[in-house]
Amino acid sequence: MTLTRPPSRTTDAGSHARPSGTGRAAAVLALVALGALIPVFGPSPALHGTGEAAPPGTGGIGLLRTVLFAALSIPVGELFVDRLARSLRDAPADRPRSWSPYAGAVGFVAALGLASVVATGNLVPGSPADIDVGGLYESRDGKLALLEVNAFLAAALCAASRRPATQVWPLAAVVVAEALRAHPPTEHSPLIGSGLTLVHLTCASLWVGGLLYALRTLALWRGAAAGPALLGLYARVAAVLLAAITATGVCSSLRRMPPGTILDQLTDTAYGRVLLAKVILVAAVAALALWARIRLSRAADPLAACSPARAEVAALGVVVAVSGLLTALPLPIRW
Repeated sequence: MTLTRPPSRTTDAGSHARPSGTGRAAAVLALVALGALIPVFGPSPALHGTGEAAPPGTGGIGLLRTVLFAALSIPVGELFVDRLARSLRDAPADRPRSWSPYAGAVGFVAALGLASVVATGNLVPGSPADIDVGGLYESRDGKLALLEVNAFLAAALCAASRRPATQVWPLAAVVVAEALRAHPPTEHSPLIGSGLTLVHLTCASLWVGGLLYALRTLALWRGAAAGPALLGLYARVAAVLLAAITATGVCSSLRRMPPGTILDQLTDTAYGRVLLAKVILVAAVAALALWARIRLSRAADPLAACSPARAEVAALGVVVAVSGLLTALPLPIRW
Protein backbone atom coordinates (compact mmCIF):
# COMPACT_ATOMS: atom_id res chain seq x y z
CA MET A 1 0.00 0.00 0.00
CA THR A 2 1.38 3.34 -1.03
CA LEU A 3 0.47 6.61 0.64
CA THR A 4 0.19 9.48 -1.71
CA ARG A 5 0.55 13.00 -0.42
CA PRO A 6 -2.16 15.43 -1.56
CA PRO A 7 -0.94 18.36 -3.61
CA SER A 8 -0.11 21.42 -1.59
CA ARG A 9 -2.36 24.44 -2.00
CA THR A 10 -0.02 26.83 -0.26
CA THR A 11 1.34 28.30 -3.44
CA ASP A 12 -2.06 28.89 -4.99
CA ALA A 13 -3.59 30.29 -1.83
CA GLY A 14 -0.59 32.49 -1.20
CA SER A 15 -0.74 33.92 -4.70
CA HIS A 16 -4.32 35.05 -4.12
CA ALA A 17 -3.84 36.13 -0.53
CA ARG A 18 -1.17 38.68 -1.22
CA PRO A 19 -0.71 40.93 -4.25
CA SER A 20 2.44 40.55 -6.27
CA GLY A 21 5.36 42.91 -5.96
CA THR A 22 4.58 44.22 -9.45
CA GLY A 23 1.02 45.00 -8.40
CA ARG A 24 2.15 46.88 -5.31
CA ALA A 25 4.71 48.83 -7.33
CA ALA A 26 2.04 49.73 -9.92
CA ALA A 27 -0.29 50.89 -7.14
CA VAL A 28 2.42 53.09 -5.65
CA LEU A 29 3.24 54.61 -9.05
CA ALA A 30 -0.47 55.27 -9.67
CA LEU A 31 -0.79 57.08 -6.33
CA VAL A 32 2.33 59.14 -7.03
CA ALA A 33 0.96 60.08 -10.45
CA LEU A 34 -2.39 61.05 -8.91
CA GLY A 35 -0.67 63.21 -6.32
CA ALA A 36 1.38 64.92 -9.02
CA LEU A 37 -1.69 65.63 -11.16
CA ILE A 38 -3.61 67.36 -8.37
CA PRO A 39 -1.44 70.51 -8.23
CA VAL A 40 -1.00 70.56 -12.02
CA PHE A 41 -4.69 70.35 -12.99
CA GLY A 42 -6.18 71.55 -9.71
CA PRO A 43 -6.05 75.35 -10.31
CA SER A 44 -8.52 75.38 -13.21
CA PRO A 45 -11.43 73.60 -11.44
CA ALA A 46 -10.77 75.54 -8.25
CA LEU A 47 -10.79 78.94 -10.02
CA HIS A 48 -13.77 78.17 -12.27
CA GLY A 49 -16.61 80.61 -11.69
CA THR A 50 -14.86 82.58 -8.95
CA GLY A 51 -13.82 85.55 -11.08
CA GLU A 52 -10.26 85.16 -9.75
CA ALA A 53 -7.21 85.04 -11.97
CA ALA A 54 -4.61 82.36 -11.40
CA PRO A 55 -1.08 83.64 -10.73
CA PRO A 56 1.44 82.67 -13.44
CA GLY A 57 2.64 79.10 -13.18
CA THR A 58 0.25 78.04 -10.41
CA GLY A 59 0.30 74.38 -11.45
CA GLY A 60 4.08 74.16 -11.62
CA ILE A 61 4.59 76.01 -8.35
CA GLY A 62 2.00 73.80 -6.66
CA LEU A 63 3.81 70.70 -7.93
CA LEU A 64 7.19 71.98 -6.68
CA ARG A 65 5.73 72.73 -3.25
CA THR A 66 4.17 69.26 -3.12
CA VAL A 67 7.57 67.71 -3.83
CA LEU A 68 9.20 70.00 -1.25
CA PHE A 69 6.70 69.05 1.47
CA ALA A 70 7.12 65.34 0.71
CA ALA A 71 10.92 65.67 0.74
CA LEU A 72 10.68 67.35 4.13
CA SER A 73 8.33 64.75 5.63
CA ILE A 74 10.42 61.68 4.79
CA PRO A 75 13.59 62.51 6.81
CA VAL A 76 11.60 64.12 9.63
CA GLY A 77 9.49 60.97 9.93
CA GLU A 78 12.53 58.71 9.89
CA LEU A 79 14.19 60.62 12.72
CA PHE A 80 10.94 60.62 14.68
CA VAL A 81 10.15 56.90 14.40
CA ASP A 82 13.76 55.89 14.94
CA ARG A 83 13.59 57.76 18.24
CA LEU A 84 10.38 55.92 19.14
CA ALA A 85 11.94 52.56 18.23
CA ARG A 86 14.94 53.20 20.45
CA SER A 87 12.60 53.68 23.42
CA LEU A 88 11.15 50.15 23.06
CA ARG A 89 12.57 47.22 24.98
CA ASP A 90 13.88 44.27 22.97
CA ALA A 91 13.41 46.18 19.73
CA PRO A 92 15.47 44.76 16.83
CA ALA A 93 18.46 46.84 15.83
CA ASP A 94 17.59 46.53 12.14
CA ARG A 95 16.18 49.58 10.41
CA PRO A 96 14.84 50.03 6.87
CA ARG A 97 17.18 51.60 4.37
CA SER A 98 17.03 55.35 4.79
CA TRP A 99 15.42 57.41 2.06
CA SER A 100 16.63 60.66 3.62
CA PRO A 101 19.61 61.28 1.29
CA TYR A 102 17.36 60.89 -1.76
CA ALA A 103 14.64 63.04 -0.17
CA GLY A 104 17.21 65.74 0.56
CA ALA A 105 18.40 65.70 -3.05
CA VAL A 106 14.83 65.88 -4.39
CA GLY A 107 14.01 68.66 -1.93
CA PHE A 108 17.11 70.55 -3.08
CA VAL A 109 15.93 70.40 -6.71
CA ALA A 110 12.39 71.51 -5.76
CA ALA A 111 13.71 74.38 -3.62
CA LEU A 112 16.01 75.40 -6.46
CA GLY A 113 13.04 75.51 -8.83
CA LEU A 114 11.05 77.65 -6.41
CA ALA A 115 14.06 79.95 -5.93
CA SER A 116 14.24 80.45 -9.70
CA VAL A 117 10.61 81.59 -9.64
CA VAL A 118 11.40 84.12 -6.89
CA ALA A 119 14.47 85.27 -8.85
CA THR A 120 12.27 86.23 -11.83
CA GLY A 121 9.83 88.30 -9.78
CA ASN A 122 7.50 85.39 -8.92
CA LEU A 123 7.15 84.53 -12.60
CA VAL A 124 7.99 81.25 -14.26
CA PRO A 125 11.34 81.79 -16.05
CA GLY A 126 11.23 81.29 -19.78
CA SER A 127 15.01 80.79 -20.01
CA PRO A 128 18.05 80.79 -17.68
CA ALA A 129 18.74 84.38 -18.78
CA ASP A 130 15.54 85.51 -17.04
CA ILE A 131 16.82 84.38 -13.62
CA ASP A 132 18.41 87.13 -11.54
CA VAL A 133 20.40 85.13 -8.98
CA GLY A 134 21.90 88.26 -7.42
CA GLY A 135 18.43 89.64 -6.84
CA LEU A 136 17.70 86.81 -4.41
CA TYR A 137 20.01 88.43 -1.86
CA GLU A 138 18.12 91.73 -2.06
CA SER A 139 14.65 90.55 -1.01
CA ARG A 140 13.20 88.74 1.99
CA ASP A 141 11.59 86.05 -0.16
CA GLY A 142 14.84 85.55 -2.05
CA LYS A 143 16.86 85.05 1.12
CA LEU A 144 14.32 82.56 2.46
CA ALA A 145 14.37 80.67 -0.86
CA LEU A 146 18.17 80.47 -0.74
CA LEU A 147 17.99 79.30 2.87
CA GLU A 148 15.74 76.40 1.84
CA VAL A 149 18.04 75.45 -1.05
CA ASN A 150 21.11 75.38 1.20
CA ALA A 151 19.24 73.64 4.03
CA PHE A 152 18.09 70.76 1.81
CA LEU A 153 21.61 70.36 0.45
CA ALA A 154 23.00 70.27 3.99
CA ALA A 155 20.30 67.80 5.08
CA ALA A 156 21.16 65.45 2.21
CA LEU A 157 24.88 65.56 3.11
CA CYS A 158 24.14 64.99 6.81
CA ALA A 159 21.84 62.05 5.99
CA ALA A 160 24.62 60.41 3.96
CA SER A 161 27.20 60.98 6.70
CA ARG A 162 28.04 58.84 9.74
CA ARG A 163 25.81 61.03 11.89
CA PRO A 164 22.47 61.22 10.06
CA ALA A 165 20.77 62.65 13.16
CA THR A 166 22.50 65.99 12.52
CA GLN A 167 20.15 66.59 9.58
CA VAL A 168 17.54 67.70 12.12
CA TRP A 169 19.07 71.19 12.15
CA PRO A 170 18.89 71.95 8.39
CA LEU A 171 15.41 70.38 8.32
CA ALA A 172 14.36 72.73 11.13
CA ALA A 173 15.73 75.61 9.05
CA VAL A 174 13.47 74.57 6.14
CA VAL A 175 10.41 74.55 8.42
CA VAL A 176 11.26 78.00 9.82
CA ALA A 177 11.88 79.40 6.33
CA GLU A 178 8.52 78.04 5.09
CA ALA A 179 6.72 79.50 8.11
CA LEU A 180 8.24 82.94 7.50
CA ARG A 181 7.66 82.81 3.74
CA ALA A 182 3.96 82.05 4.17
CA HIS A 183 3.41 85.22 6.22
CA PRO A 184 5.05 88.38 4.82
CA PRO A 185 5.54 91.44 7.05
CA THR A 186 2.65 93.24 5.31
CA GLU A 187 0.23 90.70 6.76
CA HIS A 188 -1.67 91.40 9.98
CA SER A 189 0.28 89.89 12.94
CA PRO A 190 2.76 87.96 10.76
CA LEU A 191 4.63 86.44 13.70
CA ILE A 192 1.44 84.80 14.99
CA GLY A 193 0.76 83.40 11.54
CA SER A 194 4.34 82.13 11.21
CA GLY A 195 4.08 80.46 14.62
CA LEU A 196 0.87 78.67 13.61
CA THR A 197 2.43 77.53 10.33
CA LEU A 198 5.56 76.37 12.14
CA VAL A 199 3.57 74.09 14.44
CA HIS A 200 1.25 72.95 11.63
CA LEU A 201 4.05 72.02 9.23
CA THR A 202 6.16 70.32 11.92
CA CYS A 203 3.29 68.16 13.15
CA ALA A 204 2.20 67.32 9.60
CA SER A 205 5.73 66.23 8.65
CA LEU A 206 5.99 64.05 11.75
CA TRP A 207 2.60 62.47 11.03
CA VAL A 208 3.07 61.78 7.32
CA GLY A 209 6.73 60.78 7.32
CA GLY A 210 6.44 58.95 10.64
CA LEU A 211 3.63 56.68 9.49
CA LEU A 212 5.47 55.80 6.28
CA TYR A 213 8.65 54.86 8.15
CA ALA A 214 6.71 53.02 10.87
CA LEU A 215 5.08 50.77 8.27
CA ARG A 216 8.43 50.16 6.58
CA THR A 217 9.91 49.22 9.97
CA LEU A 218 7.02 46.85 10.71
CA ALA A 219 7.59 45.09 7.40
CA LEU A 220 11.25 44.60 8.34
CA TRP A 221 10.40 43.43 11.88
CA ARG A 222 7.79 40.94 10.69
CA GLY A 223 7.08 38.49 13.51
CA ALA A 224 8.83 40.52 16.22
CA ALA A 225 6.79 41.58 19.26
CA ALA A 226 8.24 45.08 19.04
CA GLY A 227 6.45 45.72 15.74
CA PRO A 228 2.90 46.12 17.13
CA ALA A 229 4.35 48.01 20.12
CA LEU A 230 5.97 50.51 17.76
CA LEU A 231 2.75 50.99 15.82
CA GLY A 232 0.80 51.50 19.05
CA LEU A 233 3.32 54.03 20.34
CA TYR A 234 3.20 55.91 17.05
CA ALA A 235 -0.63 55.89 17.12
CA ARG A 236 -0.69 57.55 20.55
CA VAL A 237 1.68 60.30 19.46
CA ALA A 238 -0.18 60.71 16.15
CA ALA A 239 -3.39 61.50 18.04
CA VAL A 240 -1.65 64.47 19.66
CA LEU A 241 -0.19 65.52 16.30
CA LEU A 242 -3.65 65.41 14.68
CA ALA A 243 -5.08 67.59 17.45
CA ALA A 244 -2.29 70.15 16.96
CA ILE A 245 -2.73 70.11 13.17
CA THR A 246 -6.47 70.64 13.52
CA ALA A 247 -6.12 73.49 16.03
CA THR A 248 -3.46 75.37 14.06
CA GLY A 249 -5.30 74.79 10.77
CA VAL A 250 -8.54 76.21 12.15
CA CYS A 251 -6.77 79.24 13.64
CA SER A 252 -4.92 79.93 10.38
CA SER A 253 -8.14 79.66 8.36
CA LEU A 254 -9.98 82.05 10.68
CA ARG A 255 -7.14 84.57 10.34
CA ARG A 256 -7.43 84.52 6.55
CA MET A 257 -11.21 84.05 6.33
CA PRO A 258 -13.11 85.85 9.12
CA PRO A 259 -15.98 83.84 10.72
CA GLY A 260 -18.65 86.04 9.13
CA THR A 261 -17.52 85.23 5.57
CA ILE A 262 -15.90 81.81 5.90
CA LEU A 263 -18.91 79.84 4.60
CA ASP A 264 -19.18 82.02 1.49
CA GLN A 265 -15.44 81.96 0.82
CA LEU A 266 -15.27 78.17 1.18
CA THR A 267 -17.43 77.85 -1.93
CA ASP A 268 -16.86 81.12 -3.82
CA THR A 269 -13.03 81.37 -3.79
CA ALA A 270 -10.39 79.03 -5.16
CA TYR A 271 -8.50 79.06 -1.86
CA GLY A 272 -11.67 78.21 0.06
CA ARG A 273 -12.60 75.35 -2.28
CA VAL A 274 -9.19 73.71 -2.04
CA LEU A 275 -9.16 74.27 1.72
CA LEU A 276 -12.56 72.56 1.98
CA ALA A 277 -11.25 69.62 -0.06
CA LYS A 278 -8.26 69.40 2.28
CA VAL A 279 -10.52 69.40 5.35
CA ILE A 280 -12.60 66.55 3.91
CA LEU A 281 -9.46 64.56 3.09
CA VAL A 282 -8.01 65.10 6.57
CA ALA A 283 -11.32 63.93 8.08
CA ALA A 284 -11.09 60.77 5.97
CA VAL A 285 -7.49 60.24 7.08
CA ALA A 286 -8.55 60.68 10.72
CA ALA A 287 -11.25 58.03 10.21
CA LEU A 288 -8.67 55.64 8.76
CA ALA A 289 -6.36 56.34 11.70
CA LEU A 290 -9.20 55.59 14.14
CA TRP A 291 -9.99 52.38 12.28
CA ALA A 292 -6.35 51.31 12.48
CA ARG A 293 -6.29 52.12 16.20
CA ILE A 294 -9.42 50.02 16.83
CA ARG A 295 -8.02 47.06 14.89
CA LEU A 296 -4.73 47.38 16.73
CA SER A 297 -6.47 47.10 20.10
CA ARG A 298 -9.09 44.44 19.25
CA ALA A 299 -7.71 42.21 16.52
CA ALA A 300 -6.12 38.89 17.40
CA ASP A 301 -3.25 39.79 15.09
CA PRO A 302 -2.17 43.39 15.84
CA LEU A 303 -0.55 43.61 12.43
CA ALA A 304 -4.06 43.61 10.96
CA ALA A 305 -3.96 47.36 11.62
CA CYS A 306 -1.45 47.71 8.79
CA SER A 307 -4.18 47.59 6.12
CA PRO A 308 -5.99 50.79 7.15
CA ALA A 309 -2.62 52.35 8.00
CA ARG A 310 -1.44 51.78 4.42
CA ALA A 311 -4.62 53.40 3.14
CA GLU A 312 -3.91 56.27 5.54
CA VAL A 313 -0.46 56.76 3.98
CA ALA A 314 -2.00 56.90 0.49
CA ALA A 315 -4.61 59.43 1.62
CA LEU A 316 -1.95 61.52 3.35
CA GLY A 317 -0.04 61.64 0.06
CA VAL A 318 -3.10 63.20 -1.58
CA VAL A 319 -3.38 65.66 1.33
CA VAL A 320 0.23 66.72 0.74
CA ALA A 321 -0.56 67.33 -2.95
CA VAL A 322 -3.63 69.40 -2.07
CA SER A 323 -1.56 71.39 0.45
CA GLY A 324 1.01 72.13 -2.26
CA LEU A 325 -1.74 73.46 -4.51
CA LEU A 326 -3.21 75.51 -1.65
CA THR A 327 0.05 77.43 -1.16
CA ALA A 328 0.10 78.43 -4.85
CA LEU A 329 -3.44 79.85 -5.02
CA PRO A 330 -4.32 83.50 -4.39
CA LEU A 331 -5.29 84.26 -0.80
CA PRO A 332 -8.92 85.21 -0.18
CA ILE A 333 -9.82 88.86 0.27
CA ARG A 334 -10.74 89.91 3.81
CA TRP A 335 -14.20 91.38 3.36
